[in-house]
Amino acid sequence: MIRDLLHNPPDDPFLPTEGIHNLRDYGGYRCADGARVKSGVLFRSGQHMEASDSDLETIQRLGIRTVIDLRGTSERTRFPCRRHAQFDAHVIAYDGETSNSPPHEGGGGAIDMTAETARERMMAVYTRMPVNPAMIDIFSRYFDALATREGASLVHCFAGKDRTGIAASLLLHVLGAHRDDVVGEYLRTNDAPTREVLERQSLPRMEKHYASIDPGAMTNLMGVLPDYIETYFREVERISGSLDTYLSLTLGVDPKKKAQLRERLLA
Repeated sequence: MIRDLLHNPPDDPFLPTEGIHNLRDYGGYRCADGARVKSGVLFRSGQHMEASDSDLETIQRLGIRTVIDLRGTSERTRFPCRRHAQFDAHVIAYDGETSNSPPHEGGGGAIDMTAETARERMMAVYTRMPVNPAMIDIFSRYFDALATREGASLVHCFAGKDRTGIAASLLLHVLGAHRDDVVGEYLRTNDAPTREVLERQSLPRMEKHYASIDPGAMTNLMGVLPDYIETYFREVERISGSLDTYLSLTLGVDPKKKAQLRERLLA
């Protein structure tokens, strides 16, 4: 009964867009102490290269003061974000590469991409992520920004589902959300009404690399599976003993920073 009261996911978090995949609010979850993650201050999405003028107006109305761009230098160069004429948010990004060509972006040779091959390759992405120095750096800066900067924030990568999904999941854990809600929020990517945007941005490059792409592979590459996030958590626990230890010793989310985050982001 207590768990039922805690498990209170927010209503439809997706904002309507024309050229941005998976733009949504990842707040609204109730935590174990009865507090709730604030809505209207935490947003996540895919890249903004194809953002329409209407999309830019939507972003501008959100009052975003900080953008954490989890993409690497080459991604930002090839796929520059469109910005509103009055955009003045602070952008945080990593000077270098944050990923070595995830499978959903192409690469890996002219093979037949089956559903199982796609799943295995995505699992490899999540296995590497906890020890990737670039991701450790940018995730640490993500937490620093949310602990100190005023106003709403937006975190995004290319597809807005893997690097971004882990960033959002880690924050919700720090704020005290139940693991079921953390995983549930991560999986809401599969409900995004804009998958055709991601396919339009990703599929042409994938088709140049892979000999064939099975429909099941498309599901595993364009969406997320529980296995992905559980792989990340399992690898973190293998490395550090627990997720909280990893957050504290590797990402710098010590008790002081956790208190700052909870003070700013819980209501």
